[in-house]
Order: sequence, then structure tokens, then C-alpha cells
Amino acid sequence: TMLRYHVAYFLPKAHDKMVVAEVLDFPAVVSQGFDLTDARLMIASALGDMAQIYLEGGRALPLPNPDATAADADLIELLPLSVETGVHQN
Repeated sequence: TMLRYHVAYFLPKAHDKMVVAEVLDFPAVVSQGFDLTDARLMIASALGDMAQIYLEGGRALPLPNPDATAADADLIELLPLSVETGVHQN
């Protein structure tokens, strides 16, 4: 099964601000982008990087919370996580 995490996007309130993205059910995964498309790419990369750090350190990945929400988010989407475990078969 693929893990799907909830990402909250906070759209800029001013012309010169960035879109902020936060994975609600994976601690400390936050990023930003120049627009929504860029923020989606950046948060996907941040989530993948953090998952690799967890796995390389022998830590279990947090389980997605189906009730994850952020009242002040402009948009919440599910983001699938795909990571390599480093196990290669010949």
C-alpha cells in the first residue's frame, strides 16, 4: 500500500508572498513555492527527503491521519509517498 499524507496549502495574502505547504500528518515537513505548482513540487520533495531520513535512521514513518485538518488552510490535498528502502534484488 502507498501512504498518502495530507498537505495543507496556505496561499499568499499579498502579491510578493510565497505559497506555504505543510504535511499535516508528518511532523516537520514544511516547504514553500512561488506558486501552487511550485509548492506542490517542493513539498513532495521535502516529504520524500524526510521519509528517507526516518528510514535511514531506523525510524518508522508516521501513519497518515485520516482526520488531519488545518482550519486556516486554503487547500488540503492528499500526497502519495513513494520511497526506496535501499533493498535491491539481483
